[in-house]
Amino acid sequence: MEVMPDSMDRLLVGYQYVTPHPEPGPPPRRPTPPEQERLNPDWAAAQLREESLLNRPLKAVFAIAVAIGLAAIALGAGGWLGVLLAGLGVICCTLIAAVSGYAIWQGQRALRARLADERARVGKMRAAQESRLFAWQAEHAARVREWRALRFAYEHQKRWYAVCVPDGVHRVDVAGGTLSGWSAMLTTVGANRLAAGGEITVLDLSEGSVALDLIGFARASGVDPLVWVLPEDLSRLDLGTGLAKDALADLLSQVASGTDDEGSARDLSIEAAILERVIDVLGGQPTVASVAAGLRALAQVGNPRDDAAAGLITSGQADRLTAMFGRDATDRVVLERAWILESRLRKLAAVGTAPVPLPRSALRVVALGQRVGAVGSKVLGTYLTVALTHLLREMQPGRPGQHTLFVLGADKLRGDTLDRLSDACERSATGLVLAYRSIPPHVRQRLGRGNAAVAFMRLGNAEDAKAASEQLGTEHRFVLSQLTETIGVSVTDTTSSAYTSTTGSVSSSASSWSQSDGLSRSTGHGYSDGSLLLPSRASFSRNVQTSDSRSTSESESVSTGVSTSTAWGITTSKAAGDSESLALALQRSREFLVEQHELQQLPASAMIVTYAGPAGRRVVMADANPGIGGLSAATPLTLEELRSLPVAGSAGSGAAQDPAGDGDALPRPVSWRSGNDRPPPNLGPPPPRLDWRKRQP
Repeated sequence: MEVMPDSMDRLLVGYQYVTPHPEPGPPPRRPTPPEQERLNPDWAAAQLREESLLNRPLKAVFAIAVAIGLAAIALGAGGWLGVLLAGLGVICCTLIAAVSGYAIWQGQRALRARLADERARVGKMRAAQESRLFAWQAEHAARVREWRALRFAYEHQKRWYAVCVPDGVHRVDVAGGTLSGWSAMLTTVGANRLAAGGEITVLDLSEGSVALDLIGFARASGVDPLVWVLPEDLSRLDLGTGLAKDALADLLSQVASGTDDEGSARDLSIEAAILERVIDVLGGQPTVASVAAGLRALAQVGNPRDDAAAGLITSGQADRLTAMFGRDATDRVVLERAWILESRLRKLAAVGTAPVPLPRSALRVVALGQRVGAVGSKVLGTYLTVALTHLLREMQPGRPGQHTLFVLGADKLRGDTLDRLSDACERSATGLVLAYRSIPPHVRQRLGRGNAAVAFMRLGNAEDAKAASEQLGTEHRFVLSQLTETIGVSVTDTTSSAYTSTTGSVSSSASSWSQSDGLSRSTGHGYSDGSLLLPSRASFSRNVQTSDSRSTSESESVSTGVSTSTAWGITTSKAAGDSESLALALQRSREFLVEQHELQQLPASAMIVTYAGPAGRRVVMADANPGIGGLSAATPLTLEELRSLPVAGSAGSGAAQDPAGDGDALPRPVSWRSGNDRPPPNLGPPPPRLDWRKRQP
């Protein structure tokens, strides 16, 4: 079984398409046997002809001697020649025939010896050829087994590996991207955090309902998310209430200046001083509505009696505020500034006026509605961010990764607001993901500052794309998967749905809680200090105790939840079910360099992640599509973790499977989970060992 990494400390931002085992190519060709060496019949015939030509005179002499000898015998017998003369002729002819016959016999014997030597030489050459052929066949069989092992590793390897930021990185800056790309990124990161037992808070300032897929996954996984839609749910939001006098003055001064450009510290201190004096007059723990009423009384805007009748301030408080400053030139500047503060803070007058007790949830989403104005968007976004900053500063550091905060549309916030939030998250060990639609100057100065990773998504603006390419470096070359481009155009960039508030009433919330999956959960209510948006110590210890038991099934639960409840998961599962699309998904689409025009046409879910690692700065091409985790070719292991795994076949790892069934065990590169293992293909027996001494068909 594959060893699951500790998911609580891992921040998975996407999946990397890599093929560690390249395609081995065609199988090795069977060695072609050379032409068999044999005795050349033409050469033997030539030797015979040559010997026959050399022996022709001797044969003629032999024949003549025999003929003369026979003639002498016949003449001597007929009395034509004398006996002595005939005998002498027979003796001479016999000697000549014997000499010529012996010469002919020696020639034939030499010819037979040459033919025998040639046959012996040919036999030795044939034996050497057969020996070399058998060696070639043995080498070919070994190469075939090696090729089968490489082919088996190539066909069964994982092609999508998790991309996780290293330890020590507490913040991820996401630059660029579309609404659908942010939805993919949020679902990928959030689903794995929820499955690991962590808690998530989402501030959606994009007004695009980006967290709908994550909410659908949470509900499919048995988690009841809490959703506030502003400004409709301002009265039921207790975030920022119950702060001390100085903290409340700082919060409201930051909110009031959040709609301006980067102001000076002097202007901010003047506004904070005015608010502190107003809060001192009001006493106790005043609400934002009371502070706004006090500012109206100070600036002499409206009728203080109306606010007194509404119970926001008393008549005595109104008189003290009216008499706090005079009416000369300096004081009038203060009064004008108080009027400006009131004009901005009045949009927050309903905060915490009708809080609703709600059960705790691992997923909390606070989003701006689609009907909020431009000024209201900045005021509400700054208020939520600064209020969370104050709460985080009061928390004790917990386990890294227990709580993760997402701020979508962070480019609407001022630079000093982002800096304070980042510092508070780092001190409290809270993970922070900041997503920017564009890269204005104050964002460009903060990208990757400190221990942060940067993820660049599609940047439609030419100047932003140029700045991103310069920061990444144009020498990097990346491989884009066909799945990334195919699925990127399948999921639209707009959504027809909007957030549905879950804080309408106590009864509705309790009803939805009672219909949960029956797991034992903490049911503590929200407190006046806004702790509903942050993890409690009790929930922290509970999650630590249950995280180990859930780690083995985390990947399966995440894949199932994403595939059945999110648009990305459904689209990816549908594409994977089609054999043609699946074949395309397992192919590389194209290679590209980090250039301006390439960053402007990245697929919706593609991102280029860069961070500082132990071996130096790394730049990785990743896909934030959460549906990739459900593919059989995906693994929750990173590429580094894969390479650090022990190779199967070593001590204690057991025998590897043999796809050919010929008794030769194949080394498996990685020990995959048993749930994703597929039976090895039947490649057939190895090629037979041919015996060239026999006639082949």
